[in-house]
Amino acid sequence: QVQLVESGGGLVQAGGSLRLSCAASGSIFSINVMGWYRQAPGKQRELVAAITSGGNTNYADSVKGRCTISRDVGKNTAYLQMNSLKPEDTAVYYCKVEVYTSPYVRSNNWGQGTQVTVSS
Repeated sequence: QVQLVESGGGLVQAGGSLRLSCAASGSIFSINVMGWYRQAPGKQRELVAAITSGGNTNYADSVKGRCTISRDVGKNTAYLQMNSLKPEDTAVYYCKVEVYTSPYVRSNNWGQGTQVTVSS
């Protein structure tokens, strides 16, 4: 099946920056969408940013202007550059990848999550 490896989370002071990485591997015929979601304690999981294989991007209003999502198609890897971080950004960040494991079989896959903590 498909495996996702997330990295780049950690502790940072308000105003600082982090770059998250998500590398996909396994039974991948092609990748349709790669995205980042986050979930803070007591809150529902929400979309942060997503990018298609064609390069189209989508951002949550709360991170527009501060975050940039990118991808390396050849490496099956997505990145989330986060700048000007705020305590409100503190959450577990999850990578989600929509792939085709064969020409006609689609699959959604979630990473295990990486903690981002922004101190004030």
